[in-house]
Amino acid sequence: MEILDLPLAGLKLIRPRVFGDSRGYFLEIYQQQRFANADFGQRFVQDNLSFSTRGVLRGLHYQHPTWQGKLVFAISGEIFDVAVDIRRDSPTFGQWYGTILDDRKHEQLYIPPGFAHGFCVLSDTARVMYKCTDFYAPGEEYTLVWNDPAIGIDWPVKEPVLSDKDAQGKLLKDAFIPG
Repeated sequence: MEILDLPLAGLKLIRPRVFGDSRGYFLEIYQQQRFANADFGQRFVQDNLSFSTRGVLRGLHYQHPTWQGKLVFAISGEIFDVAVDIRRDSPTFGQWYGTILDDRKHEQLYIPPGFAHGFCVLSDTARVMYKCTDFYAPGEEYTLVWNDPAIGIDWPVKEPVLSDKDAQGKLLKDAFIPG
């Protein structure tokens, strides 16, 4: 397993070793000791699974005060996964990072607490699983609008399918962000 630091502090790309042969493949999605040995010893308390169709965009979500770190990967299909740094004291506050996660390369994106997270589906369907470092707290969830020009995410989907909650997300300048 290879763990790479990304341009926004704390954000990491994980490349698991995939063992393939004529029968298929095997890989470890999470192995606590390997993560700890890489100074990445996160405690995950909840696993979530999302199923979506092409063009669906979910996010940009975050929680406070029970911030969640997330380890995200596509079990099937292909997504464009995005993290936005919303840590007010961070030199990269308001900046975003996006990457494609799919069921071929099996890469994972670790998004630390203090980031908003979202993704859009590029394939016909996608199953996305993510491990969380804290429990879901519905009264503590907030949403940034997906197309905030101040953030400037270059989404590969121009007219996404959104939930009502996501369509009503806040601009970064108007959002509740502690700090």
